[in-house]
Amino acid sequence: MEIAPATQGDIPALAALLSELFTQEVEFSPDQEAQLRGLAQIIGDPVIGIVLVAKNDGVVVGMANILFSVSTALGARVAILDDFVVTANARGGGIGEKLLEQAIATARKHECKRITLMTDRLNEAAQRLYARHGFEQSTMVPFRLSLA
Repeated sequence: MEIAPATQGDIPALAALLSELFTQEVEFSPDQEAQLRGLAQIIGDPVIGIVLVAKNDGVVVGMANILFSVSTALGARVAILDDFVVTANARGGGIGEKLLEQAIATARKHECKRITLMTDRLNEAAQRLYARHGFEQSTMVPFRLSLA
């Protein structure tokens, strides 16, 4: 298995992975055009973030989207781990573990002082994965306002 920053050529396969992810999550629905646009923006501008892609024999099997921001509380760069997914038929083989380790290393390399993520409340397997890597449940409560 290989994990590396995604390229423009990976975008169609990454959009398919996002479709799989957004089918599982209560708050989101797949929208291929939106996913293609978003991926192109992130991959095209490393100031926004980095998309890591996991491949087995050249086939995309997972991704982690690391977005950058600045925390005024920390006075430093921070990361948001977004769109973390391993395709259903590749789960259980350690790909998620390796992908998460690489995402954490990437955030450190970019001098981020914190990583924040959200996961579906019902996704206990993902929550266990994050906890094994030191993530703790925050006391903060997310709110959303759609501006679309």
